[in-house]
Amino acid sequence: MSSKPSAVLWDMDGTLVDTEPYWMAAETELVASYGGRWTHEDAVQLVGNGLLDSAVVLQSAGVDMDPEEIVQTLTDRVAAALKTQGVPFRPGAAELLADLRAQGVPTALVTMSLRRMALEVVNSIDFAAFDLVVAGDDVTLPKPHPEPYLTAATKLGIDIADAVVIEDSVTGVTAGRSSGAVTLGVPHIVSLDDAGAHELWPTLAGRTTADIRDLYARAAMENVR
Repeated sequence: MSSKPSAVLWDMDGTLVDTEPYWMAAETELVASYGGRWTHEDAVQLVGNGLLDSAVVLQSAGVDMDPEEIVQTLTDRVAAALKTQGVPFRPGAAELLADLRAQGVPTALVTMSLRRMALEVVNSIDFAAFDLVVAGDDVTLPKPHPEPYLTAATKLGIDIADAVVIEDSVTGVTAGRSSGAVTLGVPHIVSLDDAGAHELWPTLAGRTTADIRDLYARAAMENVR
């Protein structure tokens, strides 16, 4: 590991932006349109999943559409919510991202949402927030597989062991840890107590680049022991 992180790799839904309620509402409406019932507990089970994997679950709940059509329909509805209701950033996320950029730390957005959805969010940020976007339609294997984070590291030209991943889901933390990155969990809708993150922070509010560097240094010390 280097003396400081070479990049910070951000999850999007639930980590950078609080879009999970938009996804849950879209899922509920879609299942209801086919006469089914979709509970909050059902929706929580999909947090962090790849969209095609989630589509198969929605099929089992009665949605009579092929998986790709489900993905496109949900994406359309969430994109519409972003336009009408705004992009709700998680506490401290935009501020930390801006500080990382000001300090010259490369950043990437690594999301299982479609690229068109990710770009909606990225384009809503009033500064050049990311060097790279890796979206769900850019990879073959979704989180919890490490491919999305390994792809980001390769495209950035860094060793994944020198990256810090920020995630809010068990699926995402699993992807980060299995990729070899230092993985920070910031719980939102689901508990990350047993997910295996290097550290859990209750919020990003008040956090700066110095905190990320300190986290990375602590993980490096653990690897030396």
